[in-house]
Amino acid sequence: MDLPDLYADLKRYWGYDSFRPMQERIIQSLMGGSDVAVVMPTGGGKSLCYQLPALAMGQTVVVISPLIALMQDQVAQLGDMGIPSAVLNSSQASDEQRTVMRAAQQGAFRLLYLSPERLARPDTVAWLHKVPLAFFAIDEAHCISEWGHEFRPEYRQLSSLRANFPDKPIAAFTASATKRVRQDILDQLRLREPHKYIASFHRANLRYVAHQCDSKSHARLLVAALKAYPGESVIVYAPTIAQVEQTVDYLADRKIAAVPYHGKMETGLRRRNQERWMNDEVRVLVGTIAFGLGINKSSVRAVIHLSLPKSIEQYYQEAGRAGRDGLPADCVMLWQPKDAGLLAYFIDQLQDPNEKQRAWQRYHTVRRFAESARCRHLQICTHFGQTPKWERCEMCDVCGNSPAWLVAAPSEELAVKKKKKPKAKADAAPAREVSPTRVAAPPASPPAKRPAFQPAVAALSAPPAAELMELFKEWRRRTAERSQVPAYIVLSDAALADLCRKQPSNLRELLGVTGIGERKAEQYGSEVFATLEAYRKGARAEARETAEISPAEETMRMLAEGGSFEEIAKARGRQVATVVNMVADLVEKGRLDYRVEWVGEESHRRIEEVVRRLGAQWLKPLREALPAEITYEQIRLVVAYVRSSAEAPVR
Repeated sequence: MDLPDLYADLKRYWGYDSFRPMQERIIQSLMGGSDVAVVMPTGGGKSLCYQLPALAMGQTVVVISPLIALMQDQVAQLGDMGIPSAVLNSSQASDEQRTVMRAAQQGAFRLLYLSPERLARPDTVAWLHKVPLAFFAIDEAHCISEWGHEFRPEYRQLSSLRANFPDKPIAAFTASATKRVRQDILDQLRLREPHKYIASFHRANLRYVAHQCDSKSHARLLVAALKAYPGESVIVYAPTIAQVEQTVDYLADRKIAAVPYHGKMETGLRRRNQERWMNDEVRVLVGTIAFGLGINKSSVRAVIHLSLPKSIEQYYQEAGRAGRDGLPADCVMLWQPKDAGLLAYFIDQLQDPNEKQRAWQRYHTVRRFAESARCRHLQICTHFGQTPKWERCEMCDVCGNSPAWLVAAPSEELAVKKKKKPKAKADAAPAREVSPTRVAAPPASPPAKRPAFQPAVAALSAPPAAELMELFKEWRRRTAERSQVPAYIVLSDAALADLCRKQPSNLRELLGVTGIGERKAEQYGSEVFATLEAYRKGARAEARETAEISPAEETMRMLAEGGSFEEIAKARGRQVATVVNMVADLVEKGRLDYRVEWVGEESHRRIEEVVRRLGAQWLKPLREALPAEITYEQIRLVVAYVRSSAEAPVR
C-alpha cells in the first residue's frame, strides 16, 4: 500500500491528518516484513503502529497483551471505529471462543488479542497456523525480561514464537526499557535484524518533583496539591491497599471526592471506579500500581506518588500518564525515609536470590533519584541510555521549578532536607542505543523556563468554551453509559477539546476535528450538532454532586445501628482492616466511645495488660508479645482505647 492510501485510512478511521514522530516509519517497516523493536513513551501512539498495518494489509495481526480488561477495551475501541477485531480468553464461554476461532480462520478480524498464556498452548499454535496472519505484536514487551521491573514468567514462553512461526514478523513494543532490557527483549524473541525505534525519554511538558516529607506534613501536602488542580484529573499512587483506602477516606473528610482502585476490590466495583474517573464523574483516583496499564486519558494534570516507587522504570511509566495531551503537567513524589522499610519488606518476599538482588539494585537507583541534586529529567534520560545535549531541564525542582503549593508550604515542611546546587557537569552516561536512519533524535535543548508555572490551564480555551467542554463531557458520559463502554472510546479528551475550538456546523467541518473519522462522524454527528445547538441556546452541563458524606460519620452511623466491622467494610467497599483503623482513630480523637465487645473481654484484658507494660507507641512489639490468635485489628483497637484514656500512662 502506498503512502496516500495509509494517510487516507489514518484520516478515515482515526480522524488524524498526520502521524506522530516515528509512527509512519514503524508502519512501513512492518508492512515491509521486518521485525521491529519500539520503545515509545506512554501516550506516544504505539497501538496505531500495529493497528493501521493490520487494516492496510487486510490480514490478521495477533496482539499479545497482559490484561484481559485492556484487551477488551482495545477491541471495543476498534469496533467503535469500524475495524473488525476480537479477543480470545478463558473468561469467555466455550461457545463464544469457538465462534471467534472459526471466524478468525476465515480472516474475519484485522486484530486478534491473546494473552501470553493462551499463545503458549499447543492447540492455539495449531489453530493459528490456519489463520491468515500478517505479524505478531507484543505489547508491554519489557515483561519478557528478568531485568525489567514487571517481569512476568508467562512472557518468557513467547520465545517459542520464532520457532513456531518462522516466516512471520514480530514487533515488540514497550514504553519503559533500559538498554539491558532492550537487548534482552531482542534475544528472548529472537528478532532478526530488527528495525529499532527508540524515542526520546525526555517528556518536556512534565515537571518532576521529589519532596522528602515527614509523617506530619505528608497528608497536608497531598491535600494542598489536590486543591491546586481544581476540576482537573489527578492520579494518586499509594504503596499498599490499606493506604489507598485510608487516603480516599482522609480526602473525603476534607471534601475532596476520590475513588479507590486496587487488586483486592471486587472486579465490578474496581471497573466502575475506573470508569467514574475516566468519565470525569470523579476527578481523583487513588490506586496501587495495579492501576494504569492501558489507561487512555490524555488530560491528566498530575500524578502524585505517596511513597518511593520500586524502580525508575515504574516511576517513569506511572508518572508518564500525566500530560499526554502535551500540556504542562506535574509528576510529584511525596516520599518519607520510612518508605525504605516497606520496599525492603516487599523485596524480602521474593524467593529468587537473583531477582532479590536486582530488586535491591532498583531500590538504590530510585533512592538516588529522589535524593540527588542532579536534574531529574537528566537522571531519567541517562538511566534509559540516552545522553541529552543539555544539563538542566528547567522543569524539575532541582532546576528551581517547584509548584506554587509546595513553595507556599510552611517552612518547617520544606526543611526536611536541604538540597545542594546541581553540579556544573552531568555525570557520564552510557551511549544511547541508536539505529542511524530510524531513531528520532532527542530535543537539542530543553524548553524555556516557565517562571510562573501553573498546574494546567483550567480552561483549555477561554470561556465560554470551558462551559461547552463540560456540556460535551456530559453528553459523552451519557453516550458511554448507553453503549456500556468507557467514555474515551466514544471520543477522546483531545477530540472534545478540538470540537470546542472548531464548533463545526456540517459534516465536512466535523470530519476536520482531530480524532473523528468517518465512522464516528456517522455515529455521533447528529448528537454533536444537537449539543452545539443546545449550547448556543443557553444549555449548560448539570452541576454534579461531588462531596459525599464523611466516611467517619457514615462509619459511626452504621456502628450505632449495630453494624459489624465486616458489614461496614462490605457496605463501604473497604477492607476490614481499613474500617478498624478508622474506628481506632475516632476512639483516639475522642469522637467515638470504645466498646469492649469489639475485641472480646478476655482478649481486651490480655492486650491491655501488655500495652500498659510495653507502652502504646508501637504495634509490632505488642504483636510479638501476644498469642498468635490475637489479631492486629484487636491490638489496634485496644491501643486506641489506652491512648484515649486520660489516666493511662502512654509511652
